[in-house]
Amino acid sequence: MQDRRPGNDRRGGDRDNRRSSSYSKENRNESNRREARREERRENRAERDYSARGRSEQDSRFFSGQSEPDENRIEGRNAVIEAYRAGRTIEKLFLLEGPAEGAMQTVLRLAKENRTPIRFLSRQRLDQLSQTGRHQGVIAQAAAFQYAEIDDLFAKAAEKGEDPFFILLDQIEDPHNLGAIIRTANLAGAHGVIIPKDRAVGLTATAAKASAGAIHYTPVVKVTNLARTMEDLKKRGLWFVCADMGGTPMTQLSMTGPIGLVIGAEGSGVSRLVREKCDMIASIPMKGEIDSLNASVAAGVLMYEILRQRG
Repeated sequence: MQDRRPGNDRRGGDRDNRRSSSYSKENRNESNRREARREERRENRAERDYSARGRSEQDSRFFSGQSEPDENRIEGRNAVIEAYRAGRTIEKLFLLEGPAEGAMQTVLRLAKENRTPIRFLSRQRLDQLSQTGRHQGVIAQAAAFQYAEIDDLFAKAAEKGEDPFFILLDQIEDPHNLGAIIRTANLAGAHGVIIPKDRAVGLTATAAKASAGAIHYTPVVKVTNLARTMEDLKKRGLWFVCADMGGTPMTQLSMTGPIGLVIGAEGSGVSRLVREKCDMIASIPMKGEIDSLNASVAAGVLMYEILRQRG
């Protein structure tokens, strides 16, 4: 006799098999989707870690460019406040993110009054940057050397009985480039270097080291607005020449008399506002396959062309 129970019905068994197969397929699809989501999360986490490492390396380069302690780093609320009150130039300030209370409000006020660039970081990031472990949510980077004034540059030129020869740097962010330019400026007879406060490196320990001692003899001025400073210097008799690939070959320009040489960042070059203030645009002859020079090298070539013409 044939068994009619549902479990033994061939047609019922086929339906069960189909349902089981369909269920297994759905399980596999869901499993694949979960694995894809996990993989996406892993990739996102790796990307965040990579970005964090990049920021960490930038911050480390900003502070000293080296692993040894930086004597120009100031940590702690009261220490930073006293540094401001003593007249020290703070290149950049790192603060704990979140609401500011008590002494932190004083730090913020002094930073804004002195137009100090501020970056807000997590406590973990500040702990990583701290040398003392007692930062109290405040880490400042002070200038390695004291800045000069514009009048100091004119006084240096007058002392030598020469027409003023100044180097102006627009958005130079690499301390090694800054140090190398200061070194060449000293050797080429420039009377000083002028840099802007924003989007530019200052007189860090790394820049001082790269200058090979020239920083002791070549005054560096930090100004709030480079274009406005150029307008003021024009009223005092200076002409300005900037470096650009599309300019006139440098040997065809007359670069004698009171002059300011403007050098821009690699890649972006001189900014539009600063370029508009220049009276001449000089290009450097190039014969190779590539079409750009390191900023400090370009500055050196043009400085020595000016020196040649002045001599």
